[in-house]
Amino acid sequence: METEVTKANEAKTQAGNYFVSNYPPYSFWSQDRVAEAFEALDRLPAPNTPLGIYLHIPFCRKRCRFCYFKVYTEKDANEIENYLSAATRELELYCRQRFIGGRKPTFIYFGGGTPSYISSRQLSGLTRRMKELLPWDEAQEVTFECEPGTLTETKLKVIRQIGVTRLSLGIENFDDHILEINGRAHGSKEIDRAYHFARSVGFPQINIDLIAGMVGETSENWQECVRKTIDLAPDSVTIYQMEIPFNTTIFKEMKAGGETVAPVADWETKRQWVRDAFAELERAGYHVGSAYTAVKDPSKTRFVYRDLLWSGADLIGLGVASFSHIGGTHFQNQHDWTPYLAQLEAGKLPIYRALTPSHEERMIREFILQMKLGHVSRDYFRRKFGIDPQERFAPSLGKLQKQGFLTFDNGSLRLNREALLQVDKLLHEFFLPQHRNARYA
Repeated sequence: METEVTKANEAKTQAGNYFVSNYPPYSFWSQDRVAEAFEALDRLPAPNTPLGIYLHIPFCRKRCRFCYFKVYTEKDANEIENYLSAATRELELYCRQRFIGGRKPTFIYFGGGTPSYISSRQLSGLTRRMKELLPWDEAQEVTFECEPGTLTETKLKVIRQIGVTRLSLGIENFDDHILEINGRAHGSKEIDRAYHFARSVGFPQINIDLIAGMVGETSENWQECVRKTIDLAPDSVTIYQMEIPFNTTIFKEMKAGGETVAPVADWETKRQWVRDAFAELERAGYHVGSAYTAVKDPSKTRFVYRDLLWSGADLIGLGVASFSHIGGTHFQNQHDWTPYLAQLEAGKLPIYRALTPSHEERMIREFILQMKLGHVSRDYFRRKFGIDPQERFAPSLGKLQKQGFLTFDNGSLRLNREALLQVDKLLHEFFLPQHRNARYA
């Protein structure tokens, strides 16, 4: 009886992090290890290591009820200008460090928050300065996240002119009522307008983000969202299952009301909705390439940022609370506005906490992240880490194989669709014992 109750509780959406974005868990990073970050910055890069830039633009018209990122909704134009100037000063400080090693960025990613919140003038000035410091002429991908209601045809032309190759539209849902009760700032009319403006501007890749299981979501609504997405015919679609981390508005409301179960669909329902969506997308000619993504033409549409990070690329994370990965060391910036700006005003990098994983932990990180693609090359891990993952993880892989989730095929480990639908839950099986039951973030 206890087991049945436990399974029932696990099926419900409760508070906490579900999505696995890195390893070891962020809760193991510490201020005591910040010196390790500076040591990494003072080393030349390993040969052939790609370099990327992530810039966090933390401004939004509204804070979504499910948002767990560092965002601000009350900053004025002068404060935004000061922040963008600080971020370029931060990049300038990085450019003085040995780890750059003459490299130019292979990928650039503008995330948020809402990068499209800032003005066209601010965006042009920001990117001009960034390119002066580290030219983008070798970049394979420049990604820019957008909220549809912040886009005009003029701003989209500027976004394209600065070199953006992948425009990612945070649509999440097409229903005005569901958008409203989840705290989204845009409405359905703004979606159509923004999408057609973006198409007319000529971005090489337009991506649509959807979330399965938002507050108020129904099967009928979800089917309509998938239909409308297919009608728009974006180059790629990214689908996430709703999670409720501890720093969201929804969790605060749950805590105040003494609730332990979030007011969203349970995990099996969300997986069924994603299962249905991927099936419909495949019928429309898309190819499912990971646990979250479907692309229209795999020969033209890639996720360079994802693929390089999941195979150990260096990443400079600019902006408040941003994450970096340099020479195998992970570190994060100051979490809050004032200390972030103060450190840069003093001419110092605003690094708040860090962790240098062991050789084994770095191997596990790449293994679990690449599992999200649905296939892992054994030869890749033999060459890079000197281990065969089929042997190293034999007991855990055996469990997945017994459950019907995993097969071994021509030197690769392959997860099927059912495994990918719950891959973030399955990945904890490959964590080291000290990390398995720890708080993730």
